[in-house]
Amino acid sequence: MTQRRSLLPLLATPFVAGLARPASGQPAWPSRPVRVVVPFPPGGSNDAVARPLAEELQRALGQPFIVENKGGAGSTLGTAEVARAPADGHTLLVTSSTFATSAAVQSTPYDAGRDLAMVGLLATAPLVMLSGPDFPPGTMAEAIAYIRARPGKVDYGSAGMGSIGHMGGALFALKAGLDMQHVPYRGTGPVLNDMIANVIQLTFTTATAAAGLISGGRVKLLGWTSEDRPAAGPAAPTPRESGLPDYEAGIWWGLIGRRDIPEPIRARINAAVNTTLSGGRLATNLANEGATARPSSLEAGEGFLRQDLARWREVAQAANIRLE
Repeated sequence: MTQRRSLLPLLATPFVAGLARPASGQPAWPSRPVRVVVPFPPGGSNDAVARPLAEELQRALGQPFIVENKGGAGSTLGTAEVARAPADGHTLLVTSSTFATSAAVQSTPYDAGRDLAMVGLLATAPLVMLSGPDFPPGTMAEAIAYIRARPGKVDYGSAGMGSIGHMGGALFALKAGLDMQHVPYRGTGPVLNDMIANVIQLTFTTATAAAGLISGGRVKLLGWTSEDRPAAGPAAPTPRESGLPDYEAGIWWGLIGRRDIPEPIRARINAAVNTTLSGGRLATNLANEGATARPSSLEAGEGFLRQDLARWREVAQAANIRLE
């Protein structure tokens, strides 16, 4: 598998501050209400990002931004609706890294890399490796040694096939040379409940999804999946500190549109998104999700997405993960 370094240096590219004005001769955007499709049911982190983003964009640009939840088929139903919409910037998608992981493991009615593009990267957050209280290891390094000595005997759960927790765990197993069994669930809550009950042993999820369980000692934080320890997070080792310098996994949120939206409109959307990340309820909600805002240029955001799509395709192929 191709060795991968962090995606985050891509985001150091300067971006245009403030709201871009329509280029001469180009139609103004937005000229009517904008649909913001969230390809998941109401609630959860995607809504927590999409709704304040829509409010901020509406306030800045003077047109309604209407959030519509279109969940189903691992986020592909709502995403397909955006891929079919006119390429005028009036139908956009707020999604997460599931956009890339879903495209890696199943056939979709759109080509994620060819038909759609990142118009505004919003934020990133690391995952955490958690275990139940009765799992003997106390750190990521100890877990690697324990699992290696018991091939096929340790189960990890995720919120579903092709979820970031599933793929993050699969990548961990590949990098560490481990044989772990994946158990898919319908959501993170049942995963955590079964892990506490020792039905499964491990999971990879966001720190905020299990914050109360971590602080209350009901689950064990074995490690972060990021290159560096988050400044505000609880103390736990990183993959590098655990002997896995090439392992990193995390979640991102972004605003996506048709790739053939005219460039002046994409630039205006991108500038508006970058402005919203500087403060207000969106910034507060991102912080509550344990996320770091990632304002970036169109080019940097697209490079980030292209690398993430390629990365999870490699993982799916190497781990033989495919939904039929």
